[in-house]
Amino acid sequence: MPLLPAALLVSTLLAPAPVRFAWPLPPPHSVVRAFEAPASPFGPGHRGVDLSAPAGTAVLAAGDATVVFAGAVAARTLVSLEHRNGLRTTYEPIAPTVAAGRPVRRGEVIGHLEAGHCPAPCLHWGARRGHAYLDPLRLVSLGRVRLLPLTTPSRGG
Repeated sequence: MPLLPAALLVSTLLAPAPVRFAWPLPPPHSVVRAFEAPASPFGPGHRGVDLSAPAGTAVLAAGDATVVFAGAVAARTLVSLEHRNGLRTTYEPIAPTVAAGRPVRRGEVIGHLEAGHCPAPCLHWGARRGHAYLDPLRLVSLGRVRLLPLTTPSRGG
């Protein structure tokens, strides 16, 4: 096996870790409504997930980002964060504790959950890259686990 040059070995060891995300609420993470991708840009769907939590619960930045909006849209207040690689996450309805232009770190409090989105208080957490809406649960999981049936070869006779 060939030896790696010291500079390559050091740069490999010191390479930045992949971007990691965390849940935007303290546990437990009860999903009361799942992501439903819209078939078209203005079509029906659910462009995020709803997570159950009591009103007043601290809402946390899912990842390192810059606050691009914190305030009211129509009758709700929300916070929108811009992460690396063009990913944007939104959190509503929350009473923001941050202002636009401010950098935030993963796990930092960005506001507190308000009632009004679901029959019982819940956080609507959305994610998109460009104009494509993404399932935000994919940010905090390694993907869907699929169990395949175990088949045994049939024996003739």
